[in-house]
Amino acid sequence: MSDKSAERVLVVPTRVLHEAGLFQGFSPRLDHYLPRLLDPRHLTYLPRAQAETDPSFKQLVPYVVLRWRDEVFHYTRGKRATETRLQALRSLGVGGHISAGDATLFDSPYREAMFREVAEEVVLESAYEERGLGLINDDRTPVGQVHLGIVHVFTLAEPKVRRREQALTRAGFAPLSELRVQRDEFETWSQFLLDAGVLGPAG
Repeated sequence: MSDKSAERVLVVPTRVLHEAGLFQGFSPRLDHYLPRLLDPRHLTYLPRAQAETDPSFKQLVPYVVLRWRDEVFHYTRGKRATETRLQALRSLGVGGHISAGDATLFDSPYREAMFREVAEEVVLESAYEERGLGLINDDRTPVGQVHLGIVHVFTLAEPKVRRREQALTRAGFAPLSELRVQRDEFETWSQFLLDAGVLGPAG
């Protein structure tokens, strides 16, 4: 895709989140929020350039954590990253926006977009089990005000992951205990997950 700003991305009115119960940080209440947020009556596609500056809408973003035993895949967003406001920050999540093109895929644009985004960013050569973990909302930053993260964990049978997207630098696995010590180097969404302790025990 040549021009990301011309991409049309899936959004939900921010009021839907407020009506369901506004929260800051991580919420494990996936069963409560997801049916409301993914209700087709509320969903629409906006040009990404518009969506990035309009906090009356939230862009829905699958945020996938790749875990093997007590280790988690992590990377640093390089200078080629599409979201310039997150460049040079570390991240635990792979994934991205749901675009209008995903609407033609099977019966679930959201899930198909999640798998597509993961495949665009990394080469995953391991069997895995996938589960939803919760949601992330951060209204304290300009990026967070226009995005809503839906967190998934892929529990891998083997640590066979390598970057495909050039914007992912310094990629690899590290123990959760080590990443928690380095939390200040991460974007806020990753910090929320590290602080919530939902990825595993601190040991």
